[in-house]
Amino acid sequence: MKNVLFVCIENACRSQMAEAWARHLGRGRLNAFSAGSRPAGSVNPRAIEVMRERGIELTGHQSKGFDALPALTWDYVITMGCGDDCPFVPARARLDWNIPDPKGKSLEEFRQVRDEIERRVRQLLEQL
Repeated sequence: MKNVLFVCIENACRSQMAEAWARHLGRGRLNAFSAGSRPAGSVNPRAIEVMRERGIELTGHQSKGFDALPALTWDYVITMGCGDDCPFVPARARLDWNIPDPKGKSLEEFRQVRDEIERRVRQLLEQL
């Protein structure tokens, strides 16, 4: 199984949704984790709401930093578009999805980000 780490700044929206999609769609094919360079401490309520619309529950998830991650060799580190604010994490492959942060945006914009993340996770799984 591949070890995949999704990274954004607060680990409150995009990387949380990516981890959840990867766990949901990639069961038995990958181990998915997420972290943030400056964790917010909680998951954005709108991220919870839009993922629940698709049957994926984020209630109880916590925003976390890199110190909370297991000591693994990462096959993929995927950043969500946080540029220099995302610290370097060694990995066999690095991808930047450059997905806009929906924080403070409308519910519809959260849905668009959710759907784009789902599309990209599906593409990643096709490559594994």
